[in-house]
Amino acid sequence: MIQTNGPARPPLQVSCIQFEPQMGAVADNVARSSALIRAAAASGSRLIVLPELANTGYVFESMEEATALAEPAKSGPTALAWGALAQELDVHIVAGFAERDGDALYNSAMIVGPDGFIGVYRKSHLWHRENVFFQKGDLGFPVFETAIGRIGVAICYDGWFPETFRQLALAGAEIVCIPTNWVPMPNQPEGEAAMANTLHRAAAHSNGIFIACADRVGVERGQPFEGQSLIIGPKGWTIAGPASRDQPETLTATVNLDDASAKDLNEFNSVLRDRRTDVYG
Repeated sequence: MIQTNGPARPPLQVSCIQFEPQMGAVADNVARSSALIRAAAASGSRLIVLPELANTGYVFESMEEATALAEPAKSGPTALAWGALAQELDVHIVAGFAERDGDALYNSAMIVGPDGFIGVYRKSHLWHRENVFFQKGDLGFPVFETAIGRIGVAICYDGWFPETFRQLALAGAEIVCIPTNWVPMPNQPEGEAAMANTLHRAAAHSNGIFIACADRVGVERGQPFEGQSLIIGPKGWTIAGPASRDQPETLTATVNLDDASAKDLNEFNSVLRDRRTDVYG
């Protein structure tokens, strides 16, 4: 675990943008998301998170469609547009997109900042028909060192696995950004809150990290999405949201990332120090 040293950093304003990408309308999705990013930056946000596959939409009908919509991570038009915006506005953006690397497609998220492209994360755990179109991520769970803090990234179904957040926390992540497209879970009772809200609150609490989840809304090719984006503090308590189930909305919270270095629950217990690696096997 990496500890923060030196003087305390100023508070950081974070925004999660919940909107409805339109299937296949890449230029329009990038333009609409860019306008929402501008509004969040104008309100003071320096870290802005967009949904999963925010530039393409989610429900691909064929490999041909997915391939046509996917782009290189660093040099594609979406990366260039969001990267230029991050430089112009002096912000960091984490956003989901369909990545093409040679013949392989990945469900990915890029991180761009004031100095340009920072890196990419490829979704490790693929959900349902994503397995038809995408390769499983092969980059592990990187933590990106940035001017505003140590940022981890995961995507949607990655959040169902405690190992995702434990790996990121042990690597020193202070905040994990989650571009996501949550869908209703099997046997979900009518009106029940998204399962993801419970899972991500638990992950924040058990790892002492901030988590910022940006979901989408709407129904795409018959698939409904859950909305309910949220931002969670390192003790597991929600500090913004959940957003609505079906309306575009920008959630904003001001966080002190130094709080993620304090893993203690009380004078005796710390969520990472108390791990019994000697008995886990």
